[in-house]
Amino acid sequence: MTTSADLDSARAAVERVAVSIEQVIAGKPEAVRLALVALLAEGHLLIEDVPGVGKTMLAKSLARSLDCTMHRIQFTPDLLPGDVTGVSVFDQRTNSFEFRPGAVFANIVLGDEINRASPKTQSALLEAMEEQQVTVDGRTYPLPQPFMVIATQNPVEMEGTYPLPEAQRDRFLMQISLGYPDRSAEVAMLDTHETHDPLEDLVPVTDAEALRSLRRATRAVYASDSLKRYVVDIVAATRREPLLRLGASPRASVHLLQAAKGVALLRGRDHALPDDVQSLTLPVLAHRVLLSTQAHLDRRTAADVVAEVTSRVAVPGP
Repeated sequence: MTTSADLDSARAAVERVAVSIEQVIAGKPEAVRLALVALLAEGHLLIEDVPGVGKTMLAKSLARSLDCTMHRIQFTPDLLPGDVTGVSVFDQRTNSFEFRPGAVFANIVLGDEINRASPKTQSALLEAMEEQQVTVDGRTYPLPQPFMVIATQNPVEMEGTYPLPEAQRDRFLMQISLGYPDRSAEVAMLDTHETHDPLEDLVPVTDAEALRSLRRATRAVYASDSLKRYVVDIVAATRREPLLRLGASPRASVHLLQAAKGVALLRGRDHALPDDVQSLTLPVLAHRVLLSTQAHLDRRTAADVVAEVTSRVAVPGP
C-alpha cells in the first residue's frame, strides 16, 4: 500500500528531475512531463521532430539528471548490429572467445537519429527493449537495471531516413514531439547558449536506486477493473476502425495502463483515473497504428483517428 508520505516523496523526486531538465529545455513542460511518465512507467521513449528543436538535448538532459550510466549511439547508415549489442572476439592468449559489450549496456541508452541506420541495425535493439537482455552467438547477457532507451528520429520524409519497423515502434511506450519554441523561449535560449552550454551545469538529482523505488511506487498505483476494461476497449476499438489498416497491439494496452499509473503518481494520487488514460492515448497509441488508404486520401493523421476512436469509447463511471 502506497502511503501519502510515499507519494509526496515520489512526487518531490520527480519534480527535482523535471526542474533539472527545464534548465535546458525551456517552454516545453508537456514534453518534459511525458518523458518523465515514460521513465516512471518503465518504458522507452521515441522523440520525433525536425532537426534543431532540441530532441537530443531533452534526451541528454534527462540522462544527466539521473546518476546512472549512459551511453550514446549515433545511428548512421554504416552502423552494425554488433556496435549496438556487442561482439565475441577470439582471444589468442586464452584460446577462447571473449564477449565485448556494445553501447546498449547502460542504464540510459540514447539512440540519436535512430532512423538513419539500416533496418537490420535498428532491429538489434528489439530484444534489449523488450526483454532487457541481448543474445550474441547463442549466449544471453542481462542488461543493467534500470534500463531505458531514449531514441530521437527525424520525420521519415527527410533525406537519408529509414522508417522504423512496426515491431520496433510498438516497443516504444510513447512517441512525443517538441515543436518550435515560442518567441520568448527562443530569445531566452539565445541568452542561455550565448556564453556556455547549459548541459554543463546539470548535475544528477537522483540515482539508480531511487529510480527503481519510483518505478515500484508507480507499479503500486491502483487501477480498478473498470479502468482496465476502459483501456482494453480503447485499444480494441483501434483494431475495428475502418480508417486504420493496423490497430494497436495488446502490448499497447499494457503500456497505456502503465503510463496512466505514471501520470497518477505525478498528480499525487495512489489510483489512476480515466482522465489519466485519455491524456495519454495520442502519445501512447498514435505511433503504433497504420492508416488505411482512405485515411491518406482524406489527409487524416494517426493522431486524428486515435482521438476520434477514444472519444467514441464509453467512459466508466465513478
